[in-house]
Amino acid sequence: MEFLKKNSYGILLCLAIAVPSWFLGKQFPIIGGPVIAIIAGMIFGLFLKERSRLESGIKYTSKKILQYAVVLLGFGLNLQVIFQTGMQSLPIILSTIAVSLVIAYVLHRALHIPEKISTLIGVGSSICGGSAIAATAPVIDADDEEVAQAISVIFLFNVLAAIIFPMFGTMIGFSQTSGEAFGIFAGTAVNDTSSVTAAAATWDSMYDLGSATLDKAVTVKLTRTLAIIPITLVLAFMRAKKGNDSGEKVSMKKVFPYFILFFVGASVITTVAAVAGVPAEVFSPLKDLSKFFIIMAMAAIGLNTDIVKLVKNGGKPIGLGLACWVGITVVSLIMQKMLGIW
Repeated sequence: MEFLKKNSYGILLCLAIAVPSWFLGKQFPIIGGPVIAIIAGMIFGLFLKERSRLESGIKYTSKKILQYAVVLLGFGLNLQVIFQTGMQSLPIILSTIAVSLVIAYVLHRALHIPEKISTLIGVGSSICGGSAIAATAPVIDADDEEVAQAISVIFLFNVLAAIIFPMFGTMIGFSQTSGEAFGIFAGTAVNDTSSVTAAAATWDSMYDLGSATLDKAVTVKLTRTLAIIPITLVLAFMRAKKGNDSGEKVSMKKVFPYFILFFVGASVITTVAAVAGVPAEVFSPLKDLSKFFIIMAMAAIGLNTDIVKLVKNGGKPIGLGLACWVGITVVSLIMQKMLGIW
């Protein structure tokens, strides 16, 4: 009862923003519900004068519900299918992740971009956009404005990729009778699931390939999602070590991302159920709930974000996002050539 008294108003406000954002995201998948929610939250926050009754619930939504979303994300991962069909793309995925993280680190040092924003953009660009940012933010203790900045950058290049990549794929000569090459390209070089889906579906419709490209791209994208596990564990270890080196007592137990264990558990449950013959559709409501929780959390993050400050400080993070995006695109193409896929 005390929990409801303390948090209900803030949670309900986030819910009120999330519901229309969810439906608008369905209508405009290239933009997506999370981005609509974060923008709506920022705009609503400008007119929010009295926050005392809302603050606790908003914080709970931006932190805890974001973690619950990551856990539920695991119910969309059938590890058996991923390992069977995703191994082909694994060298490309590892290469693109590595180059994005290296670029993010180098530009963080060279341009003096805040470390947490650089980390979020590097991880979001290389793994799976908003979901990776959602998993990483609590591990590195990023604040809401840092998360909003990273999400905004990822969104910009998601939209560009969804629009440009099908035309670019035609220009460079991807096969128009098979969706394999473009599917792998979209799955490795586009950040967020909504934009991966949009780009792959466009390629399918351009060359009448049914859903061949989309199926390939989504499988590659889900394989990338598994990188959330090692990335969050490494970041937790680095945070604990850095804190201890600076004299601050930060135990690994305190910063360990326990929600990632539940994410893995959810993936295992899905995999075992699939082997036992349970239809994948059984887990669809949980996958949808995961997406909705992310939208709720983005609404909360938007409410806690100073939009004027976000725009003012946006130049360098956008440059970092561009560098990561270009690096991932080039490496994905080079690796496909080397592996004989394209």
